[in-house]
Amino acid sequence: MTAWNFRKLVCSIALWIVLWAIVAAACMLVGSTTGALSRQQWLYRLEMVLIPSLIGAALAAAGVAYQAILRNPLADPYLLGASSGAALATYIWSLLLGTAGAVAVQIGQQAFAFTGAAAAIAIVLGLAQRRGRLDPVTLILVGVILNAVCGAVYLLIFSLNLSRDMTRQTGGPFRILIGGIQTDLTTAEEITAAIAIAVGWIVLLSIAGEMNVGMLSDAEAQSLGVRIHRLRWIAMIAASLLTAAAVAISGPIGFIGLICPHAARYVTGPDPRRLLPAATAIGASLLVIAEALSRLFSQPTLLGNHLPVGVLTGLLGGPFFLVLLFHQKRQS
Repeated sequence: MTAWNFRKLVCSIALWIVLWAIVAAACMLVGSTTGALSRQQWLYRLEMVLIPSLIGAALAAAGVAYQAILRNPLADPYLLGASSGAALATYIWSLLLGTAGAVAVQIGQQAFAFTGAAAAIAIVLGLAQRRGRLDPVTLILVGVILNAVCGAVYLLIFSLNLSRDMTRQTGGPFRILIGGIQTDLTTAEEITAAIAIAVGWIVLLSIAGEMNVGMLSDAEAQSLGVRIHRLRWIAMIAASLLTAAAVAISGPIGFIGLICPHAARYVTGPDPRRLLPAATAIGASLLVIAEALSRLFSQPTLLGNHLPVGVLTGLLGGPFFLVLLFHQKRQS
């Protein structure tokens, strides 16, 4: 493992920020009319670029951590059930305390979402573990089953009509099934999510060097002086925080945490210190592109309806997952 170089790290982060900014600027122009846009329209376009970027960056960074710590290239916040657990907890919180814009309420929402994500991960790991070992396929199967259970519980709560007034504000019954970019977020929601994502990302960056060693076996990692169990707990908590913060404002958007780390590895290699900034930027860019395509398809000359970005990422991620699964089985 090469020595930590702070200057190279800063240059790498700056480079990926520039590349993301180019993609974001191009996506802001999608859907423009022949006439000049007003200041309000430009601010709306800017928000529709920054929010997807924040969500995509969080999910991609969480995917890097899950894949490294679990030593499983198929790991993803959506496939592991963390996204659905966080979404279900967020919906229950909104039913209990409403959607007031107070910062304290939004912090509570993020805490509830984090609890849901952490509980889902704990259940999946507990059920998929056998004699201290995790089978990659079993891990994903348990995660998919947990996704289905959380979706069923959500629809059960919704069908009981516990709060009709919350339907519009929480995105309707399909928000937990297909994530999307919310256009009615309050400033408190955006700021709280941004702070939580920043904290989680910084924690992952600070342990990226140890995660590089953590991808080895437990015995090899411990021989190099890495406290592997402590490292797993920190990484899982940080990844769950990232997932919860993103899902609380978007619902579960699938496969971002699966596609982006693998795409980044082709550029940077497997080292998490280089992989984390690259996957973060790719995740932000990918979701911005998906949102721009959704905005483009909503024009009257095309579909005429706004297509949730979760549909687009699912159409891209589904075949990607099958190819990756087939490749994994051939290697086994």
